Amino acid sequence: MMRKAAMLCAAIAAALLAGCATVPGSGGAEPTSMGRPLADQSPVGEAETRARNHVDLAMAYFELGRFDVALDEAQVAMNNFAGYAPAYHVTGLVYMMLGETAAARANFEQALRAAPGDPDFNNSYGWFLCTQGQERDGLVRLSAAARNPYNRYAARPLTNAGLCHLRLNEVAAAEQQFLRALELDAQNGQAMLQLAEIAYRRGDYELARSRLVRLHQQMSPTAESVWLGLRTERRLGNREAAASYESQLRGRFGDSPEFQSLMQGKYE
Repeated sequence: MMRKAAMLCAAIAAALLAGCATVPGSGGAEPTSMGRPLADQSPVGEAETRARNHVDLAMAYFELGRFDVALDEAQVAMNNFAGYAPAYHVTGLVYMMLGETAAARANFEQALRAAPGDPDFNNSYGWFLCTQGQERDGLVRLSAAARNPYNRYAARPLTNAGLCHLRLNEVAAAEQQFLRALELDAQNGQAMLQLAEIAYRRGDYELARSRLVRLHQQMSPTAESVWLGLRTERRLGNREAAASYESQLRGRFGDSPEFQSLMQGKYE
């Protein structure tokens, strides 16, 4: 789904226990329905309301990196409402971040059994498949999530699809996905960064620069974007701008892999 955004999307994982029923549309099969996200639907009854509240807490703790508490909250949600799909979804996200791929896969697929057309679930599972060497299957899921007419955040699966294509070295296809994502969400920093990187790799340093300028006008620089800016300005022969980026990298991102590359003179 950025180095942290890409790692967050890239962070989101490995096999169901033998004998379990298969998920409708599992793997590379096209999901058979395109339903509304469960997150957009009103809970029915007190038990589901309590479960929804605990899933919301689980997501909040997940975003803070408190994976232990997130798992606890998701379990409480399941205890309140047996088979509650969003609880399995957030559990899958946590296990993916923890690198427990079997548990991640099992929970994603459990969520999809209950709601095979949910675009959020398909986005997460699609990216998970991309990280597991199942890029083609993942792209099917991401495409379904992006095309779902109920998905208010279609730029997310489009961005993840772009990253998935990059894993296959399909740069032109990736670029198209990132451009489509930006059409839907002009503030999509991950898509902008990846487009700048693609331009840089093609030797179009002016385009890379313009995309980075746009990116940094809209959001705070990251180690990855600053490092790309430094390398771009070096290619353009702009020593002053390159020095400015280097100063930012030293001052704000001194513990980053990009700073270590700078120290080692590894610009490519």
